[in-house]
Amino acid sequence: MEYNANFSERVLVRFNGGNWQASPMAGVDRHMLDRIGDEVARATTIVRYAKGSNFSEHTHDGGEEFIVLDGIFQDEHGDYPAGSYIRNPPTSHHIPRSDEGCTIFVKLWQFDPDDRTQVKIDMSKMQSISAANRKGVSIMPLFQDACETVQMEVWDADSEITIDLPHGGEFLVLDGSFTEGNDIITRHDWLRIPMGGAFHAKAGQDGAKVWIKTGHLRYVKAIDI
Repeated sequence: MEYNANFSERVLVRFNGGNWQASPMAGVDRHMLDRIGDEVARATTIVRYAKGSNFSEHTHDGGEEFIVLDGIFQDEHGDYPAGSYIRNPPTSHHIPRSDEGCTIFVKLWQFDPDDRTQVKIDMSKMQSISAANRKGVSIMPLFQDACETVQMEVWDADSEITIDLPHGGEFLVLDGSFTEGNDIITRHDWLRIPMGGAFHAKAGQDGAKVWIKTGHLRYVKAIDI
C-alpha cells in the first residue's frame, strides 16, 4: 500500500474528527497520513484506542515515535497522558493499551537503524525557550541527531513564521491554528513540505503550538523486512 507516498509533493491532511479505518486489533482505529508498505510499513498515522482496548505485544524493529494527543496511553513501562512525546528506538518492545481511551500521533519505521536513544518527555511540564532572532516564537527541544531535529514551537498570535527546509519538514498542530499558503491549518491537521521547500505562515489569532520535524525526509525509503 502507498498513501501520500510522493515525498516530492506538499501534502496537507486535515483531521476533521478522523477518517478512521479499522486496524487488526478490535477497538484500535487509524487515520492514515502517509504510508509505504502493508501491515508492516513506514507509516505516519493518527491512531485511536477505544476505552479498554489494547494491541498485542510487539517489537519495534524500525522504531516508534509518538505523541499522545488526548486521553492516556499505557504500556507495561508506564502511563503517558496527553502531551507526552515518546521515542521507542529500534529493538524496543511493549504491550500498548488504553484503559480510558486515547488518541496518538505515531511514526513507524523512520529511525536510524543504530539509534538506541529512549526519549520520554511530558511536554505539559516543560517550558519553551524564546527563540533567538525569531520574534513571537519559543521552542521546546525534543530530540536531535545527525539525521533529524524534533521540537515543539509556540507561536504568538498573528506571528509571521518563516522556516527554510532544505531537507523537508513535517508540521502537526497541537493547538491553535496557522495560515500557510491558501490553507488555514488547525488542531491535529498535518502538513508535509518536501525537500528544498520553505515554510511561510502566520499564526492564528489565538497563536499555535506546533510539533515540527526537519531533516529526515532525505532518508525516506521503503522498509526492508
